[in-house]
Amino acid sequence: MPFSLRVTVLTLSATLFTFAEAQTCPDWSPVKARSEIALQQAQIERWDDSYHRQGVSLVADELYDQSRQRLEYLRACFASHSITDNPLKTAGGPVAHPIPHTGLNKLRDEVAVRAWLNGRNDLWIQPKVDGVAVTLVYEKGTLVQAISRGDGIKGQNWTGHAQRIEAIPRHIAWQDTLVLQGELYWRLKDHVQAKAGSLNARSKVAGLLARNAISEDEGAQVGLFIWDWPDGPAGMRERLASLRALGFEDSLRFSEPMQGFAQAKNWREHWYRHPLPFASDGVVIRQGERPPAQRWQAKAPYWIAAWKYPFARVLAEVRKVNFNVGRSGKITPVLDVEPVHLDDRTISRVSAGSLKRWQRLDIRPGDQVAISLAGLTIPRLDEVVTRSVDRIPLPVPNAADYHPLSCWQPTEGCERQFRERLKWLSSKKGLALSGVGPGTWDKLINAGVMDDLLAWMHLDAAQLRNIPGLGERSSARLLGSFQGAREQSFETWLKAIGLPPAAHAHLGDSWSGLAARSIDEWQAESGIGPGRARQLHAFFQDPHVQALSRQLREQGIKGF
Repeated sequence: MPFSLRVTVLTLSATLFTFAEAQTCPDWSPVKARSEIALQQAQIERWDDSYHRQGVSLVADELYDQSRQRLEYLRACFASHSITDNPLKTAGGPVAHPIPHTGLNKLRDEVAVRAWLNGRNDLWIQPKVDGVAVTLVYEKGTLVQAISRGDGIKGQNWTGHAQRIEAIPRHIAWQDTLVLQGELYWRLKDHVQAKAGSLNARSKVAGLLARNAISEDEGAQVGLFIWDWPDGPAGMRERLASLRALGFEDSLRFSEPMQGFAQAKNWREHWYRHPLPFASDGVVIRQGERPPAQRWQAKAPYWIAAWKYPFARVLAEVRKVNFNVGRSGKITPVLDVEPVHLDDRTISRVSAGSLKRWQRLDIRPGDQVAISLAGLTIPRLDEVVTRSVDRIPLPVPNAADYHPLSCWQPTEGCERQFRERLKWLSSKKGLALSGVGPGTWDKLINAGVMDDLLAWMHLDAAQLRNIPGLGERSSARLLGSFQGAREQSFETWLKAIGLPPAAHAHLGDSWSGLAARSIDEWQAESGIGPGRARQLHAFFQDPHVQALSRQLREQGIKGF
């Protein structure tokens, strides 16, 4: 039962359950459905080959599992012929295992765990070590073979490497033939999976073993967890005690007897949040007794299953790409995705960061992306996992058209930046207009009364009452907020209309004095560098900003 095996045994009902929660079958033509399914299948085959034959993981296990589930879901949606997948078809090697490595069923949720436990006894639980599987063969107490998992029947000869790995004993107190199956892992000190994740630990071991030779210092970084002794004592307690006597301490240290779902859940939570000497991506639940070794096959058996930890990253399908323009002209692509669940949160939108990053990733509707939580709260786009066959053209804004002095009116193409300017103006960092938020500005913009940033100052009670969505009381409160803004200080008004941050610069109380300053004079102010000095000078010289200052002067705002 190799913990490193990525074969996911899923029933069709489990697949449908997982994906039906998030979406219905795509509205695709038969041609598109065949293309998308073929693309997904080809990508998974590339991942399988790289992972099992070369020891290189091109995608995180949890994203692999979700991608394979999605493939099966699409096949069910479009009645596509379900190919009998063999993730290990390119993984075989020249050396036969004395006893095959079995696979591992993965239980998708608590319901599946309860169902698997029902009616079983003599149960044990272990951390699911995130490493690479190995067979060790001893003859008369001497290590004679170390074999990679390969396809479960044949693998690569790792005997030379094993001689350099400190955790693998060269000699043990056993005179007959002894075959052990276990996991080689990268040693980590006080590793907490819930906080640190897997840290690419498995790939470090796989990369090391893929070399022609390794040093003793490198081998010292590798640990060993024996998870089965196929021909060992029938009872789990006896096997663990005997393994400890042979020098394999981890087997007993990280194996616990359990009864029922509650204990399984407690141990899973414990190992997820407490220090371990290795990366672990879940727990393995097993029956103590299992069939004789001669009956083992290279497929998932009935006596053992995995319950993985909560996803740290989820796969989500992009529905739409929005290009938001901020007050300063920064363009931020934001993805609308099919709603997904992550750490008890439902996520339907995620930022792509900058326009340059979006262009580099080239994300389009239909793509599958990986999403995690930054700081356990903020959705974060990690990578593109699968690209859709169709590369839909998108109306991408020209970055050169937007900057801190663009879009002072809601002209075509400027609607978003203009709206962000209004939001800033009414916010606590601006005029702090009570009861005035994005919805208020939307009503005024839709009514066609916001020709520029200060058009609201000209509105009277009658005009406000005639705006759709504003009743008599709400329009009266709004008018009161607008009138109260006139009492704000000169410096507050400057910040509200978009003054670049001026650190500790002395602003005084006169627009004309600030407008007359040169770049050098701005730079002479405390905390103002060359770049900020140029920004401040450009702000006061901009024709649109000067027009705002004249409006404020006409409205009697002090300082202007």
